[in-house]
Amino acid sequence: MIRSALFLLVSSLTLLTGCQSTNGPTDDRIPVVCTTSLIADAVKRIGGDRVRVECLMGPGIDPHRYTATPGDIRKLSDAAIVFQHGLHLEGKLGDVLEKPRPGQRSVVITRDLAESRLLPGDGGDGPHDPHVWFDPRLWADCLPPIVAALSETDPESKNEFEDAARAYREEILAVDRELEALVHSLPAERRKLVTSHDAFRYFGARYGIEVHGLLGISTGSEASTRDVGQLAGFLATNKVPVIFGETSVPSKGLKAVIDSCEKKHSHAVRLVGGDDALYSDALGEPDSPGATYLGMIRHNTRVIVDALKSRP
Repeated sequence: MIRSALFLLVSSLTLLTGCQSTNGPTDDRIPVVCTTSLIADAVKRIGGDRVRVECLMGPGIDPHRYTATPGDIRKLSDAAIVFQHGLHLEGKLGDVLEKPRPGQRSVVITRDLAESRLLPGDGGDGPHDPHVWFDPRLWADCLPPIVAALSETDPESKNEFEDAARAYREEILAVDRELEALVHSLPAERRKLVTSHDAFRYFGARYGIEVHGLLGISTGSEASTRDVGQLAGFLATNKVPVIFGETSVPSKGLKAVIDSCEKKHSHAVRLVGGDDALYSDALGEPDSPGATYLGMIRHNTRVIVDALKSRP
């Protein structure tokens, strides 16, 4: 009886251990943290099922003003790789990202972009303009650092990462050609884009559009009365019919510009906002046109061209 009891005990323990090892939750994906939704989208496209992605700044979040939360610190501590944009886009989050974490890779995705391809900051001084994703060719050249970091962490999946990045790059460049044709369907004299802040200069440089923002590259400051007046004067002088709101920036300043146009220049200007607001520093909600990078830049270009074509 004693031998039988021991046999049953050992069998039960073996069965229990087997159940725990086969049925317990396992996750061998690479834990990754991305600072922005734009980077998270690219990492998901390249990493696929091999990555588990956490994004610190989700849809509609302005990275220029963002401050790290306790939850962000926990996410960063648990990550094998942290992907950040660089070029001072992360603003206040930069101090947190600079802290070393043993065994963790920290990757700046813009690190390989030649300085000659970057636009200067406000007034030509200080850091470069960080909004490189608005030139799809530049964004395509931000993919290699992602591939390298994922491959170093998971060498067995290197070929998969490279193949996915190659396919994604080709898709980005195909969309770039599509957008170029769309913008060029708009007469050159109508290609004047006015937005909440100066996020679209790479877009303008790529597709031949004159770009003006009420605020500078960063949204960390408020527009002055002089800024409002100067932009209203530009709109009236050039008979620009519309200005564009952004999903991550309040439109209060733009409404002041519209009011100034009407009162001081007798020039009517329409604000393009709501569902047609432009995505600038962040992607949109999962069910929105701007849920992905390619969806975002297609949406923006369509909205801009359609609105500027409507000029009388």
